[in-house]
Amino acid sequence: MAGERQKSTVASAVTSRRRLLTVGALAPVLAGAASSGIARAAPTAGVGRGGGHGGHALLDPVPTTAKDWAEVAKVLGREGSVLRNVTYHTAFNRSDLHVVSHGVRVTPGLALGTHVAFARYTDGSSMAMGDVVVTERELQAVTDAFHEHGIAQTAIHKHLLSHNPDIWWTHVHAHGKDPVAIARGLRAGLDKTATPPPETPPEGPIDLDTAGIDAALGIKGSSVDGIYKAAFIRAEKIVDGHLVLPPGLGATTAFVFQPLGGGRAALHGDCAVIAEEVDDVIGALRKGGISLVELHNHHLRDTPRLFFIHFWAVDDAVRIARALRRTVDVTNVIAPPVSQRGPS
Repeated sequence: MAGERQKSTVASAVTSRRRLLTVGALAPVLAGAASSGIARAAPTAGVGRGGGHGGHALLDPVPTTAKDWAEVAKVLGREGSVLRNVTYHTAFNRSDLHVVSHGVRVTPGLALGTHVAFARYTDGSSMAMGDVVVTERELQAVTDAFHEHGIAQTAIHKHLLSHNPDIWWTHVHAHGKDPVAIARGLRAGLDKTATPPPETPPEGPIDLDTAGIDAALGIKGSSVDGIYKAAFIRAEKIVDGHLVLPPGLGATTAFVFQPLGGGRAALHGDCAVIAEEVDDVIGALRKGGISLVELHNHHLRDTPRLFFIHFWAVDDAVRIARALRRTVDVTNVIAPPVSQRGPS
């Protein structure tokens, strides 16, 4: 018995020594990983990819005007608009594409719009975030151009069910001291697509019972680009890395109705949800006869972690709106102030 205890003591000492040697051997490797920036901190100068908190204090966005973004507009090749007094938003509709999903011709306003948005922060830096519509043939060249210019891609996925031709959506993010340099990087990616110059949006009344949609959702929607849209924003503060996102930017639940005649509409959109809300929203959508498209993320370093549930339906628009109301009731979203509503 004593011999067995002695053997056990020796074995334990050998094991402990091996552990110490292993830790000692790994120490330079771990130190090198830290010094090489693997634990990425958000950049403080130039154009850079978004990072985690990294010991940085949170930065809040500051109010801006369209004049503050004049050089950005020049590089992007079109004028944008300031939303909620903070976010500078520019849209690039893919009116060049003829996309059909489940027998419905998808208009640019419904689901084929590229959007990029800028925000200025208290330290003078700027952040850009967006969602770019690309064809399958364009995707690789667009990806290469973005990465060559320091524009990070935070997601690549689909927003529509079976459709022709194949379209992809890539979400982008950049943060740095020079917003014009960021705009050049975005423009370089857009130049790899066949995105056309701006066109005059469709005018006239929307052929839908918009009052009925508003009553069902409990919010006043808006008509733009030939569609009717209602949007809600997350009620809590959303942080990306160490950047506090302006209300609604990258954290919006959007319901988009494309009129099909006779009160019917094609529905496209997504719900911004936290993990605890995912199953309830999926259940509410399916109970309302709404088809699921995708469940995925749009960001890499957001807090709280957001998921986006995309959906599709073709039905009476008011009936769809009543079904969508159930998703609003089970998520922590609010209607943006009337004076601050617009694309997001």
